[in-house]
Amino acid sequence: MLIQPGPLLSKINSPDDLKKLKQEQLVQMCDELRQFIVDNVSVYGGHFGASLGVVELTVAIHYVFNTPKDQLVWDVGHQAYGHKILTGRKDQFHTNRLYQGISGFPKRKESIYDTFGVGHSSTSISAALGMAIANQYKKEDRQHIAVIGDGAMTGGLAFEGMNHAGDTDANMLIILNDNCMSIDPNVGALKDYLTDVTTSHTYNKVRDDVWQLLSKFSHFGKSAQEVISKVEHSMKSLLLKQSNLFESLNLRYFGPVDGHDVHHLTHVLNDLKSIPGPKILHCVTTKGKGYRPAEEGNATQWHAPGKFDKVTGEVFKKVPTSPQPPKYQDVFGHTLVELAEANDKIMGVTPAMPSGSSMNIMMKAMPERAFDVGIAEQHAVTFSAGLATQGLMPFCNIYSTFMQRAYDQVIHDVCIQDLPVNFCLDRAGFAGADGPTHHGAYDIAYMRCIPNMIVAAPMNESELRNLMYTAQLPREGSAFTIRYPRGQGVMPEWRTAMEKIAIGTGRKISDGEDVAMLTLGPMGNYAITAKQKLAEEGINPAHYDMRFVKPLDEELLHDIFRNYKRIITVEDGCIQGGFGSAVLEFMADNGYSAHIQRLGIPDAIIEHGTQEELHAFCGFDPKAIAQAVKHMLGVESVSSQK
Repeated sequence: MLIQPGPLLSKINSPDDLKKLKQEQLVQMCDELRQFIVDNVSVYGGHFGASLGVVELTVAIHYVFNTPKDQLVWDVGHQAYGHKILTGRKDQFHTNRLYQGISGFPKRKESIYDTFGVGHSSTSISAALGMAIANQYKKEDRQHIAVIGDGAMTGGLAFEGMNHAGDTDANMLIILNDNCMSIDPNVGALKDYLTDVTTSHTYNKVRDDVWQLLSKFSHFGKSAQEVISKVEHSMKSLLLKQSNLFESLNLRYFGPVDGHDVHHLTHVLNDLKSIPGPKILHCVTTKGKGYRPAEEGNATQWHAPGKFDKVTGEVFKKVPTSPQPPKYQDVFGHTLVELAEANDKIMGVTPAMPSGSSMNIMMKAMPERAFDVGIAEQHAVTFSAGLATQGLMPFCNIYSTFMQRAYDQVIHDVCIQDLPVNFCLDRAGFAGADGPTHHGAYDIAYMRCIPNMIVAAPMNESELRNLMYTAQLPREGSAFTIRYPRGQGVMPEWRTAMEKIAIGTGRKISDGEDVAMLTLGPMGNYAITAKQKLAEEGINPAHYDMRFVKPLDEELLHDIFRNYKRIITVEDGCIQGGFGSAVLEFMADNGYSAHIQRLGIPDAIIEHGTQEELHAFCGFDPKAIAQAVKHMLGVESVSSQK
């Protein structure tokens, strides 16, 4: 079912079309754009609240600025649905986040209007500054706009970018979309500071006078502008009874303004176009604006609710007919509390993902022992290292893709100091519709190469509990990484008794002949399915769940290589440098010779789709595993899966 846009939106295929509208038509344009997003996401799913909150801002930016010549950089790309719709992708928007459809985030290969690819947060200021400096060097007259929000200002990279920008005369505008939310509510001192600014009645009363003064004198030359800037800064500091954070970084601060008043926004943006140098506009918005259930309900739920009834606001959930396995993240959350109740040294840490990681379970049960540190992965890792120096046992839960942002801290602050920090990497492997910026493809490779690091992956919920139990036991040093995928496990009855696993030990799942399948993590369940299908044709490969990629179970591998000359490794991570590579290294180091085929994520950027679609595309779903076994045996490929 294709969603039909409203009468104004139906004629908009580019920002040039938008500019043909009269100023008084912009409110209707915003209403139609917001409704188009609601209609599409309710039917096809996707992110929701963030894009609704910036509808007016999106329309105003494209109405005022000359995009794509003027370069617009989005931060936290799920704000950009309206941007995509206005820049020629309206007719394809129903394919958003679907396999082989358009991306849910800005993507350079998708449109010239997407000036910078976005998936992780806090990148827009640095990227826009780089563009501004480059165009200044090339003597090109362009505007540069960075829209940062949804909690991204709490990321350290944003402050690094502002610090540099304030030391330049780059022509750039930072727009802070302040909605007090990321996916969960924002935390920290910056949130409190912005709240103080937005609620200062005295400051807000005189800000328009300051702006009018600036606009009148901005064309009088540099000396006049410097005088006005000093007066403006003094007034802001006096009225707020504190130094303005952004002014302290030498950024001209304007705001706060109502981010839902499209007429005022267009006037403000037109004024700011003529003011040179780096500046910041503080817009106050409401996440989910214009859709009452999202505005008044659970903002975290409405971040990406899935399909829903747009009239009633009822989110459609499949009603299971039998007990279902839990999500791995929930097994982590409940197990962590269970362990913490018995071990008072356990602490929980997550960077801005308490709901997504289920750290919120411990935060509710033990608020003094579980911390959301904001979008600050580097800080999360070093903070955890600090806890470990004092004899505590931190469980630092970070999505695999976001851990990449803290790699330096893992090496320098944890592993070089040989501290016993436990890293629980959620969303390892393919993340699904969020696509390549969110796939956890590389953690096996980038973690196993670091000294003083243990790397393991559970095949099911029981093994996750056992690995967590093992990780919280006293040990001399060594960080411990446990990786697990997004989504459901395989065990409806998952609350098994926990037991210690000897570090670096795998296990034989089943005997077999001719071929040995070596799996890491949940891919072992695929191998079980593949073996069941192969049994119908009289083929019986052996299956080993290796559990640890570092240290490898060398005793088990010696036994495997002595008995099998055909080996298949299966992992939901990158093939280069991953689990299969570790097995090849073992074979070479120990003088064995065998035919090894590695199945996993190839050396390519894999786009978005369901996990099942992407596993099949990359050739390591059950069907592909069975085909690999048959190919290795010289038998015709499996023709079908019943």
